[in-house]
Amino acid sequence: MVRVEVLYCPAPGQVDALALDLPAGATLADALAASGLLARHGLALGELKAGIWSRVKAHDTALRDNDRVEIYRPLSVDPKEARRLRYKGQRAEPKAAGASGSPKR
Repeated sequence: MVRVEVLYCPAPGQVDALALDLPAGATLADALAASGLLARHGLALGELKAGIWSRVKAHDTALRDNDRVEIYRPLSVDPKEARRLRYKGQRAEPKAAGASGSPKR
């Protein structure tokens, strides 16, 4: 038997986790199917990315004992674009003059 944990985060701050005991030789796809997370969250196996311990893996990857199987959701915003927007927001904020409370000389 192989003991694994399957995790999915449907939204920031939410985690749906399930521990499974699978037969030796089970694959990543077997764990996803046995977890029921795909059906619960309306995910299709063919179009999702999944991995083991933060590394994207093929669905036919064999599992080892104590693996953490993760289902990755697509990015809602490109990380580079998010960084640009944060930078623009910081530059648009007015600088507080005399923040120390003492007048400049």
